Amino acid sequence: MEDLIISLKATSAGVVLGAICQKLKLPLPAPPVFAGVMGVLGVIIGGKIAQLLF
Repeated sequence: MEDLIISLKATSAGVVLGAICQKLKLPLPAPPVFAGVMGVLGVIIGGKIAQLLF
């Protein structure tokens, strides 16, 4: 349950930051969508593999 709350807080912070950047006409502080998603997915998979091996 605690993981869900942390995820919701992180998502909320990202939404607020994205809205502020859009309103101020600043570039979004994130990589391109597909590359960003693949990077995050790679980190998650790598962490799970390491958790299984060690």
